[in-house]
Amino acid sequence: MLLIRPLRPDDCQQLIAVYHEAVISQAGNLYSPSQIEAWAQQAHRNDGVRSSLLRGHGLVSCAHHDETIIEAFALLDPSDRLALLYCRGRASRQGRAGALLEALELHARSQGVKRLRTEASQLSRPLLERRGWVVDAEETVVLGGVSFLRWRMGKDLL
Repeated sequence: MLLIRPLRPDDCQQLIAVYHEAVISQAGNLYSPSQIEAWAQQAHRNDGVRSSLLRGHGLVSCAHHDETIIEAFALLDPSDRLALLYCRGRASRQGRAGALLEALELHARSQGVKRLRTEASQLSRPLLERRGWVVDAEETVVLGGVSFLRWRMGKDLL
């Protein structure tokens, strides 16, 4: 069984490392080297990521039997937006992202949220679609001076 716990303020440095490692280890087949570099550095360069981690409602998936080692995390910020979802490469395909999404959806429902929204990467879009999310729009954004294609997605919480 996966160990999931609430994000704590002292997790921030480790979460930024998970973010960076997730991009570096999993984006190679989908993004160019310049895109990977720009994206991986976002958490280090962007104070908005750190602020969101401290402000939002987040959950972490920890290594088996050790809640100090974070393998994946997800965050709602604000309560109707999936702001972050990242998993270390070594811990991918273990059900961590799905378990985190399910727990965040339950939390959002308990807060009266009727629909969740997010901006999905090429990495997260297939997972979200399998879990009932739908594409609302396609958009191009610039991170670190590099263009990225992403999708605005949503999921009704019934």
